Amino acid sequence: LAASVADLREADVLRTVRERIERGDDPVAVIEECQAGMRLVGERYSQRRYFLSGLIMAGDILRQVMEMVQPSLEERFSGDASARVLLGTVQGDIHDLGKNLFAMLARCHGLTVYDLGVDVAPARFLDEFDRLRPDVVGLSGLLTASYDPMRETIALLRARSAGVPVIIGGQIDEQVSRYVGADYFVTDAMEGVRLCQRLAGS
Repeated sequence: LAASVADLREADVLRTVRERIERGDDPVAVIEECQAGMRLVGERYSQRRYFLSGLIMAGDILRQVMEMVQPSLEERFSGDASARVLLGTVQGDIHDLGKNLFAMLARCHGLTVYDLGVDVAPARFLDEFDRLRPDVVGLSGLLTASYDPMRETIALLRARSAGVPVIIGGQIDEQVSRYVGADYFVTDAMEGVRLCQRLAGS
């Protein structure tokens, strides 16, 4: 499945996902394999084997996969909502594929997710933080231009409440995490869900 995603074989991917869901395979495992394929797409793009059109096509394939597996996820994972997660893509960035995947998985695992969408200004994050009082804040960003808005948002949140953990996700590494002042960084949606569960003790 990962190889089919990496090779942008849309029909093969969707057929395989449909067959696996119909026979009762773990939907999280299906998503994780597709994410592995997406990482290969990213590597090929960085190696200039793929162009922007390849990234767009891969993103569209993953969106379709998410739509296919969501009913199975919701059926498999149930329970009362517990930890509250405030989520959004920071100002200057409109990428939302990873954020949306995280939100879907988090809700299916019993987390309450308040998704502010994309291009969210630091002041709006702070306003919603004050209103919702979340247990965890998640900031997403794919562009390098998102790092400074992340840093500004985290500084505002720290000034208001030093105890709430902030997780960042996207094209992120430890150096970026230190620069923006985040508590944690993740590059995988399911990893982010498990981290939120651990932080909230749920």
